[in-house]
Amino acid sequence: MPIDANNVPESFRWFVESRLGLFIHWGLYALPARHEWVKNFERIRNEDYQKYFDRFDPDLYDPKAWAKAAKAAGMRYFVITTKHHEGFCLFDSQLTDYKAPNTPCGRDLLRPMVEAFREEGLKVGFYHSLIDWHHPDYTVDRMHPLRDDAEARAANAQRDFKRYREYLHGQVRELLTNYGRVDYIWFDFSYPGPDGKGRDDWGSEELLKMCRELQPGILVNDRLDLDEQGGWDVKTPEQVMVREPLRHNGKPIVWETCQTFSGSWGYHRDEATWKTVDQLLYLLIDTVSKGGNLLLNVGPTARGEFDDRALSRLSAMGEWMRRHGRAIYGCGPAPAGFVAPDGCRLTYNPDLDRLYLHVLHWPIQDLHLDGFAGKVAYAQLLHDASEVAMATHGDTLTLRLPVIKPTVPIPVVELYR
Repeated sequence: MPIDANNVPESFRWFVESRLGLFIHWGLYALPARHEWVKNFERIRNEDYQKYFDRFDPDLYDPKAWAKAAKAAGMRYFVITTKHHEGFCLFDSQLTDYKAPNTPCGRDLLRPMVEAFREEGLKVGFYHSLIDWHHPDYTVDRMHPLRDDAEARAANAQRDFKRYREYLHGQVRELLTNYGRVDYIWFDFSYPGPDGKGRDDWGSEELLKMCRELQPGILVNDRLDLDEQGGWDVKTPEQVMVREPLRHNGKPIVWETCQTFSGSWGYHRDEATWKTVDQLLYLLIDTVSKGGNLLLNVGPTARGEFDDRALSRLSAMGEWMRRHGRAIYGCGPAPAGFVAPDGCRLTYNPDLDRLYLHVLHWPIQDLHLDGFAGKVAYAQLLHDASEVAMATHGDTLTLRLPVIKPTVPIPVVELYR
């Protein structure tokens, strides 16, 4: 059943306390460097996509550097694409030849990554695609690169999707057996209906049961098409900012939004719509204020590095988090009766019983908080612990802020109750 955000089991508490994680999309699509769905968008056949497999050699791959960058950015867990829709596996699966050890790379890329992130204290998550555009028994449907190819459609009669389903389950078993403790599994994705695939195609109920048996206490996302049965723990809205805390059957639930720095998940050399540091911090703050986690994605290059655009943003976010992490970790929505003024967001840490006012638009000295009078004992700027003077007028608490905005992207006022 979906986790009740007001009653989170102890085994899952790490997730809601983390609030910030790293998503990594890495595969053969890093070589064309024009979106991880390039095979789909450009209707590329397996034989034409093979050139990327034949040349995949990330000689600069240093998973310890990745893990250090994630930790320095304030991230507490990571999720890596063990296999994306293209079908290529980063790990040494015994069920396919379409894997990293058979490329010029010549090795399992997943194991050293998992070890490096564990060493830095991050929890481990595996993304695994339900979809596979390379497998010979995966039938052509409306999402397939060859969806417009009549001959490929006709060949579905010779494909045995049961064999693919067994392959899918077998690979998940490998991942949850051979790499130690896995804290989170992130399946992607179902599209039931005409010419689509859903729970019966994937064998979702059996797949979920296997995950629970192999890794007791593992978190599972919501993309197995088991919504009606409650066959998930975490809701995962993608590339959207929710308007209010998410609920299921009237109860607040644990949720996570996955987001990109730009418009692509995989490395995209020429993509230019990268979010600014201020935008990324606002995305994080707004998400936490509504009770969610932010899973922020990096698409490494084909040589195995995070590019400068990603590293510069991770570094800047980390510098903000170093001073303001108290307003993020373990925080969630403000208690009833506390409403942020325009241009601000509120987060609340129930263990400390402190409110955090994130000031997105710096005012001219006075910031008025209606309904806060008599409910705040002390106020300070979080980045330097300097006192903020307070005055009350009726039920309004007025904060007397510095005229000049502090030199941090988004200042935070810590309110002691």
